[in-house]
Amino acid sequence: MMYDFFVDLFGNEIIAAILSGVPPLLFILVFVLFAVWLERKVSAHMQDRLGPMRTGWHGYLQTIADLIKLIQKEDILAAANDKPLFNLAPVLVFAGTYAAFAAIPFSSYYIGSNIDLGIFFIIGISGLVVAGILMAGWSSNNKYSMLGAMRAAAQIISYEIPTILVVLTVVMITRTLNLHTLSEMQTGYIWNWMIFGGPTVGWQKFSLIPLMFIGFLVIYMSTLAEVNRTPFDIPEAESELVSGYHTEYSGMKFAMFFLAEYANMYAVSAIVTALFLGGYQSPIGYFGNLVDVPWLIPIEQFLWFTIKGTFFVFVQMWLRWTLPRLRVDQLMALCWKYLIPIAFVNLIIVGLITVL
Repeated sequence: MMYDFFVDLFGNEIIAAILSGVPPLLFILVFVLFAVWLERKVSAHMQDRLGPMRTGWHGYLQTIADLIKLIQKEDILAAANDKPLFNLAPVLVFAGTYAAFAAIPFSSYYIGSNIDLGIFFIIGISGLVVAGILMAGWSSNNKYSMLGAMRAAAQIISYEIPTILVVLTVVMITRTLNLHTLSEMQTGYIWNWMIFGGPTVGWQKFSLIPLMFIGFLVIYMSTLAEVNRTPFDIPEAESELVSGYHTEYSGMKFAMFFLAEYANMYAVSAIVTALFLGGYQSPIGYFGNLVDVPWLIPIEQFLWFTIKGTFFVFVQMWLRWTLPRLRVDQLMALCWKYLIPIAFVNLIIVGLITVL
């Protein structure tokens, strides 16, 4: 939608493509600055301490100070590194995460690319992250980096299976892969979320409530594992692997991994929001409709979508400072023995309900 707007405005597809990519990039940069500060504060308060306080009011400038420090740090390359792959890996990891934002509907007025296969595009393009992580581990010529990269690849690929099964469950009900359409199907009040008020009616809608809740739990746990967050952070297990696949990185290359991780946290939260929590829909009706100010609607939609996504990011931080890290065998057992069978049975039951 935004791309079409810029094409009509400038009459040039290249300029339109470049300008369409600017708002998500600005959003990522601002969000990551806020999320790093928030994580420090969440961890501090959960441990009964204050966190950063000296740089700015309640330490809100601390992340900016850290960013300036990372920009100025020396870019160290070990002699045995595979330099082309070593330099390319952080760019590839960030590119995979950044590209996923193209199909995320921040409001009914702003979607980078309103493609019909939106959710599968996001799942597919995020595969670049796996390639980048493997590239980082291999090119570092470090056993800890390589072990972390192999763990990350096994974990992300495994947990994509229950994620896709839950997505297929939603697709069977809504008959669309377009995240904008999925959000529009949940228009109205909060009771339309997770039930999908569009194609489903009567007993179908009522019977789908517990099944959708199960799907919501499965996909949230799976996305938590896909972004390597505690209790699924074995690729970066400090007590075992120093810092995992980015052990050898410093300066801005390390910052790009960090940027991709927090951007990915919001991306998966946005997917869960669009699938199960109404996307950009308000739970109480739009303020803009009540006072007849149409231009307020896209602003409010963007705020609701951002608030919902940020809430799920907060839950990810909350879990990090609450749960212990799983062992490798426990992590893989959770996926293959529990989440995949549950998601598959859920898919079969929802399929039977939609057919009947």
